[in-house]
Amino acid sequence: MILRTFGWSFGVTAAGLVAAFFYGSWSGLALVAVLAVLEISLSFDNAVVNAKVLDRMSPFWQKIFLTVGIAIAVFGMRLVFPLVIVGVTAQLGPVEAFDLALNDESRYKHLMEEAYPTIAAFGGMFLLMLFLDFVFEERADKWLPWLERPLARIGKLDQLSVVVAGGSLALVSGVWADKPGEVMIAGVLGMVVYILVNGLGELFSEVGEHMIEGEEGEAPARSGPSGLALATGKAGFFLFLYLEVLDASFSFDGVIGAFAISTDPIVIALGLGIGAMYIRSLTVFLVRKGTLHEYVYLEHGAHWAIGALAACMLISIGHHVSEWITGGLGAGLIIAAFISSVVRNNDADDDAAEPSGGEDNKIITTKV
Repeated sequence: MILRTFGWSFGVTAAGLVAAFFYGSWSGLALVAVLAVLEISLSFDNAVVNAKVLDRMSPFWQKIFLTVGIAIAVFGMRLVFPLVIVGVTAQLGPVEAFDLALNDESRYKHLMEEAYPTIAAFGGMFLLMLFLDFVFEERADKWLPWLERPLARIGKLDQLSVVVAGGSLALVSGVWADKPGEVMIAGVLGMVVYILVNGLGELFSEVGEHMIEGEEGEAPARSGPSGLALATGKAGFFLFLYLEVLDASFSFDGVIGAFAISTDPIVIALGLGIGAMYIRSLTVFLVRKGTLHEYVYLEHGAHWAIGALAACMLISIGHHVSEWITGGLGAGLIIAAFISSVVRNNDADDDAAEPSGGEDNKIITTKV
């Protein structure tokens, strides 16, 4: 199971480290290894959320996500995206941007840092909308009932997530942003993309359900893409699109954070690409093992980690937030959720065993 699921990741790791050694000797190999660890730590919560959505997709769209999707994630977001950002910021073509990255690292890093506020606004608002839609939804299982119950209660107010996200964006762009107009536009676009992709995914999923179940079929709960029924056709396509945008939003923080370690686009692509492969493999592992069904609070922990990441991205528009803080928060919340799930399962097993034992004792006493 481990080799079958992580085999490609192991192979890519070996090939990537060999390529890093030939490209940059031992220092290049070390940088790639550090970047891979950074990507995994920052994106672990992404794997949990991806697994929840992937579990609702047909086998065909699962394969598309794991093949076409990984190409987009590794080459698109980890290699092409930084070059596009620098090219747009400096008004350069892709070839000139790549040449700048190889020959003028200081300017390349400066241009990426200059573009970061708009990148963080887009990704932060997309993730914030995802988090708010989750916590404002009424759920049977509650990881933090003292907090999730009141949030679900006030979440009955229609479009509250849009109100909270829009207010947060206005506050951040007005207080911290050096270019509030650009930050506001990027943040609004992040909200629009989330609402559009999420809405289309729900629409086509409901259509597919009615075709399968008939008119008396029960309508799916409104819980965002993570709550959709098994999706094929157009619904599968929009879930795939949703996952790619979600992965891109998670990638923003890792790509920008990588510049604190190296500005070489080849080194960044190799390191983050290796990390992205492990996140994909971990997503498949969680789906095949049914981990999210067994440990019910993992989804809660992942969404709270997404909320923490969104907050860090918005704060970082005006104040530097260490990448290790965002990664540590995410990992800590997911570990706490996993431990809570284990405790819950143990308590449930004990409760299930008690009536049986009590009945046996009662029978023995009667016989005596």
